Amino acid sequence: MARKRIGVLIGGSGLIGGTIVNFYKKYHPDTMDIRAPSSKKLSLRQEADIRRYLLEVKPDFVINTAMANLGSDGQLAYEVNYKGPINIARATNALGIPFIHISSAAALPSGVNLKEEDTLPLTPLLSNYAKSKLMAEATLKVMAEQGGLDYSCIRLAIVYGAHDHKIQGFHRLLFSVADEAIPALFTKKNTLHSYTNARKLPHFIHHILENRDEFSGNTYHFVDKDPVDLATLILTIKSYLNLDKPREVYIPFRLANYGKNLIDLLLKGVRKLGIQAATPPELMFLDSLYNPQTLSPAKLNSSSFVDPMPEETIFTRLPELVVYYLSRWTHENLITTFKDILDEASVEDIFDQDPQRLLDLVHAQGLQPFADMSEENQPTCLKAKHR
Repeated sequence: MARKRIGVLIGGSGLIGGTIVNFYKKYHPDTMDIRAPSSKKLSLRQEADIRRYLLEVKPDFVINTAMANLGSDGQLAYEVNYKGPINIARATNALGIPFIHISSAAALPSGVNLKEEDTLPLTPLLSNYAKSKLMAEATLKVMAEQGGLDYSCIRLAIVYGAHDHKIQGFHRLLFSVADEAIPALFTKKNTLHSYTNARKLPHFIHHILENRDEFSGNTYHFVDKDPVDLATLILTIKSYLNLDKPREVYIPFRLANYGKNLIDLLLKGVRKLGIQAATPPELMFLDSLYNPQTLSPAKLNSSSFVDPMPEETIFTRLPELVVYYLSRWTHENLITTFKDILDEASVEDIFDQDPQRLLDLVHAQGLQPFADMSEENQPTCLKAKHR
């Protein structure tokens, strides 16, 4: 049997990282061994951790999906979003293996049909997140051109998918609509944005790992074919949930920005009282709700990659995502008004009202020792240890 290829994935606890790990477990369990070390084993902020772990594991490739929180201070953004990826790149270059780096549309300006080269200028006025992402992309490009680094950079837009533990991006929008926290539309008509389907991304990563000659040294926009109008998406979610809000009234940017400034002042006062409080990260990008940003998929479409799910969009996946996240947020007591939208009684409901049913179910499923963990099925070396 051929040796399994070993891949190291940084950021496995996030939506993108977790989706990639699950993809390889499901579709390539016999040929790929994906290691997703926790931050305790490999901290992006520690060069020594990166060097030690990769020397120890000796992987065939590394994928970086990690990122500091959007509202992180300059030092954390610099260390996690910039220095970390560069140290990984130095290590993979030394080992002679590919490095796949996940970047963000935050590196791009507002506009339509933006190409891969249409990046923002690096200035002090940018957010910490955008600065660090731009810096990482710039340095990786230099390392490829001058040092022979084998890397690919994948730029994502607004990501959607299941199993996101954080409420941010599209999922923050979904949560805000479901929680009836948006009284009106904080955008303007025909404001288009690109979206990225997290479920498709692992297929692309696997393809570019198998075709390094074509994809090495290149940056690609990985986005759905058609951009989405923000107001249409919000109103579609509202209709699906049968809500009264938000009203189809467009709040002017000047008024929305005034409200943001008031919140900033209020939180500043609260912090003076010794209470920790921060402006929601999404408000940092308020202007993006009023300005279009669509990424051109032309370079991706002209490559050898074939979309495995060409008809799948944010709208086709919306029913599934709504049920998944409403169920999750209901369990976490974040939202309590949509239990009727779920198809069946939740474990919580059964646990509250009929615990015997759960007890009987677990007993019926079997309580015997796990067969594959019994001593007779263990490798010889482990049997010797037990003795």
